[in-house]
Amino acid sequence: MQITKKYLEMRRSEMNAVFNNIKADLQELADYFCPRSVRFLVDDVDKPHKRSRKILDSTPLIAVRNFSSGMATGATSPTLRWFKISVRNKKLKKDYFVKKWCADVENLLRDVFNSSPLYICLPEIYSQMGIFLFSALAFEKDYENVIHCKVLPMGSYRYAKNSKGRVNAFVREYMETAGNLVEKFGKDNCSKNVVQAFENKPLTRFSIVHIVLPNPNYDTKSPWAVNKKYLSVYYEVAGDENKFLQKSGFDIFPYVVFECKSNGEDTYPSDGPGINALADVRQLMALVKEYAKAVKKIVSPAYKGPSTLKNKKISDVPGTFIEEDENGRGLSPIYEVNPRVLELKAEKDDTKQTIKEHFYNDLFAMILNTAERGRTATEVNELKEEKMVLLSPLLMQIYSSLRQIIELAFYYCLKFNLVPEPPEQLKGENVEIEFVSILAQALKAQNIASMERFATFTINLANTIDPTLKHKINGCRMIDDYADFANIDPSQILPSEDVEAIKQQMLEQEQAQQLLNQAAQGSEVIKNVGGADAFGGELMNRLGFV
Repeated sequence: MQITKKYLEMRRSEMNAVFNNIKADLQELADYFCPRSVRFLVDDVDKPHKRSRKILDSTPLIAVRNFSSGMATGATSPTLRWFKISVRNKKLKKDYFVKKWCADVENLLRDVFNSSPLYICLPEIYSQMGIFLFSALAFEKDYENVIHCKVLPMGSYRYAKNSKGRVNAFVREYMETAGNLVEKFGKDNCSKNVVQAFENKPLTRFSIVHIVLPNPNYDTKSPWAVNKKYLSVYYEVAGDENKFLQKSGFDIFPYVVFECKSNGEDTYPSDGPGINALADVRQLMALVKEYAKAVKKIVSPAYKGPSTLKNKKISDVPGTFIEEDENGRGLSPIYEVNPRVLELKAEKDDTKQTIKEHFYNDLFAMILNTAERGRTATEVNELKEEKMVLLSPLLMQIYSSLRQIIELAFYYCLKFNLVPEPPEQLKGENVEIEFVSILAQALKAQNIASMERFATFTINLANTIDPTLKHKINGCRMIDDYADFANIDPSQILPSEDVEAIKQQMLEQEQAQQLLNQAAQGSEVIKNVGGADAFGGELMNRLGFV
């Protein structure tokens, strides 16, 4: 199939039509949560920051900031081990050399992530996901840091999904300077307008489209980039009809889209913190206005007074005298109102708290919030587990996207020959990713608590009823499982085979010591029977053997 600009523009138009169905909601969300972080117009670059007249209270901004920080720290903290590599084969999961190789790959991937901008991008990704229900991260290989990534502004891209609900088509329109276009694509691939601008005004910007689609000319046997699984094309919107800036391809999809809950076959998600909190945010802004009016009526009311005070400046400085009319009336408020300020403030505070709960701020600040109320550690843990049940669906969506990031990084590590040689027993086996972040550990906390209760119960039963009951516990297996649940580095735990060898060695030493003790006891018996001065022949005679 011949790839033409007309065909690509048709695909872009299709994705635009779907995006336009949710564009109004996204713009309203931006007005209340982040007016300066969106780009619904392609030429909206290097312009003064937008200001929203709808934001009258900073609570939505604080709620999003706490959500972003909480997810970044709880799910993908760069200082903690938030994922691990393992194998699907249960028999190999306990193999020491397999676990060691998996740990080495984990360390490699963590080094790659630390050297890339990933941990700088993720807080913004979580922020956009919380507000708009989705966000996108663009990846490309980097010869210095293996991977490079950047967050795409909301409104600047569209995407489509395959039959399995995975994003497999992505288009982005953005502005780029003539200087950058010539540097990246070369003069020969740029239009005459770009070349002229490069020679005269290199900072002149041009509208560029980057589109990635499933390749209709996909050929597994072809060595050419244009025949790879995904087709990648850059072109100028106002450029020549069939002249492309670059035409290549990818073996793995280069964009990672983070999404909240989607409804059936919908392309874009329809349920999440931002859209659910929108009604409460509107109500909060209305309450802020009414509260301000009520306070103003109390502090600075409109006055009425005698006509003799007309056109006179009234001072509110203490000690100022005001004239009265013949009836003894001076200045007084026009309206005798008694606004219920306290009730209005309480309603406003409740709405603020509801907005924060939509963004799980109460979960991320669980320890602080409960410590002030004098709750015990047990109560805090129970409350945390309850909150984790509410967060777990969103967390599963985030883990789905994080898994794609890890797969991308692993793919590029393979391309650069950075992955260590796997052990022989791993050949032909499937490698899988498991998430072990703080939030993931909180979800697994019940498993650890059950193991501790079981071990305590068994030991207490053995101590009080039957000591042999302690042998019901498989200690090595429980320690391995506990280490998996608690996210302990495999290098800190000895293989079960080594433990068995140590136990066998200790048993042999114990048996040897018993033989020595028995020999010593036999010597004492001989001395007691024969006397200290007895020798062998005499002793045999005394015992009746001779």
